[in-house]
Amino acid sequence: MPTVLRWNGYRFFFYSNEGQEPPHIHVIKGGGEAKIWLEDLRTQYAHGFSPRDPRGILSKVEDERKMFMDAWKVYFEG
Repeated sequence: MPTVLRWNGYRFFFYSNEGQEPPHIHVIKGGGEAKIWLEDLRTQYAHGFSPRDPRGILSKVEDERKMFMDAWKVYFEG
């Protein structure tokens, strides 16, 4: 599980066995986890967070989208 970013207690990472899926990022903090597709910033799921957390997470993913995409390409595509 390569960690790409730590921010405000959140960890943004990839599962190393998901390279066959479209680019996405997982986010965890406490008991919460989210999966966000990087192409269109769609949330696949977000559970275990407070109601306001997903908005902040999505905003951060949008801000860091290029860096996440670059990290995905380096990790999964070499």
